[in-house]
Amino acid sequence: MVALGFFESERVELLHGVIIAMTPPNDPPHASPVQLLGEILILGLARRATVRVQLPLIAADESEPEPDIAVVPRGDYHQAHPDRAHLVIEVADSSLRKDRLVKGPLYAASGFEEYWLVNVTSKLVEVHRHPSADGWASVTRHGRGDTIHPLAFADLAVAVADFLSA
Repeated sequence: MVALGFFESERVELLHGVIIAMTPPNDPPHASPVQLLGEILILGLARRATVRVQLPLIAADESEPEPDIAVVPRGDYHQAHPDRAHLVIEVADSSLRKDRLVKGPLYAASGFEEYWLVNVTSKLVEVHRHPSADGWASVTRHGRGDTIHPLAFADLAVAVADFLSA
């Protein structure tokens, strides 16, 4: 339906077979961390992975979410969106409940390796690791003084203060 132009002026994503309206990503508290994380990951993962910003992924249960950032294996995505992800990141202010209760479990059920939920209001990053059909085996919280190393790229140090303002 999207390809046919039914939602031409709307931002939507498919979650559990249902078309859901997306919050416009134009407010600075949301846009700034997305931009900064994109820059950090693109530079740090050059030629090792593909960094997609606000583009679809194929997920479990008839879903095609559009995370703020997805780090996916390098490949040719001209014919289909990726269905695997090393890391998926959602930057949340007004979308925190949906990102935690709907998208987080969906990403785990999809087998995506790691999920970061950037809470711009609390100035925290929830790092979810070790997915299963039942959820995430590990969830840790990190503040502005912390550095996070993605599981798939342990040599990459991502300082929370570099993308989350005080």
